[in-house]
Amino acid sequence: MNEFEQRSRNSYDKKAEKYDLTLDGKFTVKFKEIMCDSVNINENDAVADIACGNGRLLYNLAKKNSFLGYGIDISEKMVDEARKRNPDMKFYVSGCDDLPFKKDEIGVMTVCAAFHHFPNVQEFAKEAARVIKEDGMLYIAEVYLPAILRVICNPFVRFSRAGDVKFYSPGEIVSLFENNGFVVKDVIIKGKVQMVILQRKQSKQIRE
Repeated sequence: MNEFEQRSRNSYDKKAEKYDLTLDGKFTVKFKEIMCDSVNINENDAVADIACGNGRLLYNLAKKNSFLGYGIDISEKMVDEARKRNPDMKFYVSGCDDLPFKKDEIGVMTVCAAFHHFPNVQEFAKEAARVIKEDGMLYIAEVYLPAILRVICNPFVRFSRAGDVKFYSPGEIVSLFENNGFVVKDVIIKGKVQMVILQRKQSKQIRE
């Protein structure tokens, strides 16, 4: 576990039990709403929420969809809360660069207000390409900052006690995943939220 992951783990372990009442919890409500409005889930899809926190997003998605739910998070206590909220789903304590899933196992993957915590987004992109099945979907709801604010914030955000690493532009996210076997389907910006919707290419498309 690297320094950023350790900071995240310590920070969110402390918040886990009452996370929804914290400033972080309240801030991410809009991200979850936009995610629930955007995600398309087929019946019995395997859905994996990366950096799932207390399982609130999966819980909300399950109100209107029938699926096999999985979640991972770096915080053990967050995972404990997620298991309580979603007893029929499977959760793992894990970082984002070594996902505990088989090749082509996942139909839908979500990352909600957490991508800026990932210490190695290149490794995550490779792992997402490995575990998401052909034509499977990846939804990333992330903090949106205009370019000037990213320039100001990013040199300092790496010192955050919560383990923040970097805030990304929509173009940076799209480029990263296009270079790892995905095609962009849509980019939505609503206030402080950017939603990047991607689909894993078929093997034939990748070869071409």
